[in-house]
Amino acid sequence: MSAFKIKKGDNVIVLAGRDKGKRGEVIEVRPKEHRALVRGVNMVRRHQRQSASQEGGIISKEGPIDLSNIAVEDPKDGKPTRVGFKVLNDGKKVRIAKRSGEQIPEKN
Repeated sequence: MSAFKIKKGDNVIVLAGRDKGKRGEVIEVRPKEHRALVRGVNMVRRHQRQSASQEGGIISKEGPIDLSNIAVEDPKDGKPTRVGFKVLNDGKKVRIAKRSGEQIPEKN
């Protein structure tokens, strides 16, 4: 399986679907499902049974969205961009925004 260009912590823009145009941070990437969870995007309402740690009722949480429907936000102008790779002089491989050529900052 190839490495995905979208990682946890990236700021992304939704390209298609009910939430088109929304922006958010990637909470989790699910490579086997080809999907990701994005904060505040694709909110679904679920019934939750009460437990000792959590209250019952109807809760809202993020649903997974397909990776093809989101794009990384360009660090320079905030518009959607594709992701490329570049090897620096010190041998480190980094992700770059194809739109501006800027390096995409790593969130750890």
